[in-house]
Amino acid sequence: MSAPTLTTARLTLAPPTLADFEDSRAMWADPVVIRYFGRDPFTEEESWTRLMRARGLWEVLGFGYWAVRETATGRYVGEVGFADLRRDLEPSLHGLPEMGWVLAAWAHGQGFGTEAVRAGLAWIDEALAPEIVPCIIDVENAPSIALATKVGFTLKTHASFKGSPIVVMERRRP
Repeated sequence: MSAPTLTTARLTLAPPTLADFEDSRAMWADPVVIRYFGRDPFTEEESWTRLMRARGLWEVLGFGYWAVRETATGRYVGEVGFADLRRDLEPSLHGLPEMGWVLAAWAHGQGFGTEAVRAGLAWIDEALAPEIVPCIIDVENAPSIALATKVGFTLKTHASFKGSPIVVMERRRP
């Protein structure tokens, strides 16, 4: 399935392209952005791999990540989408379209995350209609937990991923 382009009142969600790489790389290298990922800023190579994965997910699974830009200015907002990453995690999320989102530091607190996540959920509900969409969030990432709750995710369990405590949340199809 080719990745669709979605539009909201303020945002354009489009398949990531080479033109998105520098903005994505800068976002993943920002300590403010990655503070809940339990690691150092991403290297250029790691950011490149993320871009390649984001594109490939669409071809292989029929869902993936979008690059999110502010429509009026073209400014890079972040990345939102779905993946099945076969994480070493209990409970297993294998086979489920795990949702994820990350925003550039400048975009925090402006409602862009909620807007983009709602657009992604509306798309997957219509296109694939999965019964469950999970997400994992660092237990200290209160803004992301609040966003997830606002768009209909509920707490499933507490777990650990790569040595960091997380919450596993899920959203059941409306």
